[in-house]
Amino acid sequence: MKPFKLLLLSFAVALSLSAASTSCSNIYYNNEAPDITNSKLTSKTKELCYKDFAVMHSGVSRTPLWSAEHLTKEMLAKKAERTDSFHAEERLNPDERAELKDYARSGYDRGHMSPSADFSDTQSNEECFSLANMVPQNHNNNAGIWASIEGAARYLAKKDGEVYVITGPLFVGNDLKRIGKVLVPTQIFKVIYVPSTGKGAAYITDNAPGTDYKVISIAEIEKMSGIDMFPKMSKSAKETPMDLPVPKPYNDKKSQGSNSQSDSGGDSFIDKINKKVNNYYKGH
Repeated sequence: MKPFKLLLLSFAVALSLSAASTSCSNIYYNNEAPDITNSKLTSKTKELCYKDFAVMHSGVSRTPLWSAEHLTKEMLAKKAERTDSFHAEERLNPDERAELKDYARSGYDRGHMSPSADFSDTQSNEECFSLANMVPQNHNNNAGIWASIEGAARYLAKKDGEVYVITGPLFVGNDLKRIGKVLVPTQIFKVIYVPSTGKGAAYITDNAPGTDYKVISIAEIEKMSGIDMFPKMSKSAKETPMDLPVPKPYNDKKSQGSNSQSDSGGDSFIDKINKKVNNYYKGH
């Protein structure tokens, strides 16, 4: 092979290997992180590694671009006590991170992207309450259809042994809202890949009241998000969505780890009254 062609080949191989590199181990499928394909999203990004999940954080939106998990049947066989230890992420620059005051009395929940109910030990549960793992989320969505979608991901992990999950926000349109300095997403997605079958798909919902959701292909969510979720996944697999479970109505907050508990930046008067009533009947 001619030296020039060899140089080009070496450059191409190096580029493909570094395009989705990650410092976070045992989170991504084949240890390969998603690849940002929309250059507008790359500004002020920082990868954050946690014990059982990983975040690609945007200092522009002050939210994750995605939060990734490797859920296994063994992990979900145990439960950790929910800590509710919401906190700003100290590894981020103050001028690029969300603060608790941004969410206070905003009318939005601090919506987990990797949820508390997915984690089986105290460290992971505490870490998932970092605001770097949160987006401003409509409470009805967070406590309703979204909680059901989170439960569906856990169901698949238990049924198939393991799944890889990538969750994140979409910011669509020119008339976007902010709470404090944090951008409010218009939609939220959860991509699920089942390695035992080589298939995957994504749930997507509007960040709004209601129970509507869609199941779309990985190729479609990649186009919408500007993120290559699984760089080594075949084109045909990405274009053919698997049948994801219908999210079941979400009623048991304790067993399924609802993000509705204490996630709101500031409780309304009615919320406080309801909480007192619920605590009374729980014997607290």
